[in-house]
Amino acid sequence: MFGAMFAPRPELVAAELKRVCRPGGFIAMANWTPTGFIGQMFKIVASHVPPPPNMPSPILWGVEDAVRERLGQGVSSLETTRQMIRFNYPFGPEKTVDCFRLYYGPAQKAFGALDENGKKALQRELEQHWTKYNEATDGTTDVPSEYLKVIAVRA
Repeated sequence: MFGAMFAPRPELVAAELKRVCRPGGFIAMANWTPTGFIGQMFKIVASHVPPPPNMPSPILWGVEDAVRERLGQGVSSLETTRQMIRFNYPFGPEKTVDCFRLYYGPAQKAFGALDENGKKALQRELEQHWTKYNEATDGTTDVPSEYLKVIAVRA
């Protein structure tokens, strides 16, 4: 889940997924959508640390048309469904951002590219984002996020 979308060359990812899957086998993916919570978090990060040039956004794997274009040839069927997943943490949004900063690769990379003022600004914006979408009222974090479930059958 949420892995292949981060590879830098999506056309090679799609080709390799189809190559290693036997005919009649399933290719299953879960990809963050641009409008979901994580997709919006990526936009916040990108406003502080621009993405690498000439690299398509990983969030395009969460757009049905892009997935159909990438996987279309070589599959006999392709189903996409928007799904929800919840981020539940036993601590508040501030510590949740700290957790992501320490253990989530894209956040590690972003914070590592910034000076101290940049790190503080990104931390503040991410805390605001997590707080805005937090549905918990007991000091914990409970945030829903949308993803695109992809099920393709190899032709």
